[in-house]
Amino acid sequence: MIENIRELLKAHEGLKREVYLDVENSSMVPKEVVDAMLPYFNQRAYGNPTLTHKPGWEAFETIMESSEKIATSLGCKTLEEVNFTPGETEANNLALMGTAFSMKGKGKRIVISEIEPLSVLHVADLLSKYGFTIVKIPVDGEGFIDLEKLREAVDKETILVSLSAVNHEIGTIEPVKEALEIVKDRNPKTIFHTDASDAYGKIPFNVQDLNADLATISSYKILGPRGVGALYVKEGVNMERILEGQIGTQKLWPGVENTPLIVGFAKASELAFKNFGENVNNMRRLRDRLIDGIIGKIPDVRLNGPKGDKRAPDNVNISFLRCEGEALTIELSLNGVYVSSGSACTRRLLQPSHVLVAIGRKFVEAHGSILMKVTRYHTAEDIDYVLEVVPKAVERIRGIVGSMEVK
Repeated sequence: MIENIRELLKAHEGLKREVYLDVENSSMVPKEVVDAMLPYFNQRAYGNPTLTHKPGWEAFETIMESSEKIATSLGCKTLEEVNFTPGETEANNLALMGTAFSMKGKGKRIVISEIEPLSVLHVADLLSKYGFTIVKIPVDGEGFIDLEKLREAVDKETILVSLSAVNHEIGTIEPVKEALEIVKDRNPKTIFHTDASDAYGKIPFNVQDLNADLATISSYKILGPRGVGALYVKEGVNMERILEGQIGTQKLWPGVENTPLIVGFAKASELAFKNFGENVNNMRRLRDRLIDGIIGKIPDVRLNGPKGDKRAPDNVNISFLRCEGEALTIELSLNGVYVSSGSACTRRLLQPSHVLVAIGRKFVEAHGSILMKVTRYHTAEDIDYVLEVVPKAVERIRGIVGSMEVK
């Protein structure tokens, strides 16, 4: 196995340029973020923040300062509303299970959309085994949730509604404010959670303006370190822990806090919101340059998700007909362009993306989809290189596949 991997890596030698567009799955951490974290591994604040000595007090101060920075960027009322977790997956698990268990006896109905991330879908499926009723709201061909179906789904038994602010795969900016108003009108006691991981740092997002009860955000999706995320819990909303152990500064997530990663998360947040409008406009220009270039140069392609302002500024998801996605990712990688195919969470299983299936894509279209995300660090020259490489890679793969019929 290791020899095969080395052979693959050797095949990448001599690349004239590399463009990393797989931010959905992981990201490179900017030097400013790495530099901010380094002192907290071995120079200061390396202690347990619950202990009464200098390194412990430094750690407690550092975590509180980081919480304050993120709370400010989210629009929180208090820094205690920010609860750090090991990532988006854990935050979503906490949101759904913590709410379900805390609302025991008050209702059994949970409403989500068909295109939620797997860390919501799978938890909902798990909760169904504990007697909860799960209702999945359909979406249209661009991924927008059906608000009338949502209205019909929420009743007096509904304890939780979880709808992403921005879809992680196709970039659809969902009407979450309208959705929340519908939910609260139907049942004011229903808890409203949104996975805002693909909204935070990309579009204007404020928990007070939205009036959400719970919101998930992720560090690596704003180019911070992996292994840390957060769940916003509105003041006054009751939640149960889903893990037990030593309780530190984070009452909802036991264990010793990872101070360096929390610092990195806060620094990444600071950078994401510095020159926010300029950064977003630049990402939007690069996004459109990439979309328009691919559609203009390559026949038989389909954009997945909406166009323009209704799409996240970083997101490009395109299906290439007569072209298998996994083969295309490898071909692109050999030319220094790094993307992902289909659903980031299911690609190893070669299953079609549940998001693309939900918006009406055929299996062959879903399997031929490529997901790319731009950042504030990408340049027009990066995109031009991608537009040079992708048509050649698609032509080569289609040539191998031949005239495979599209079903």
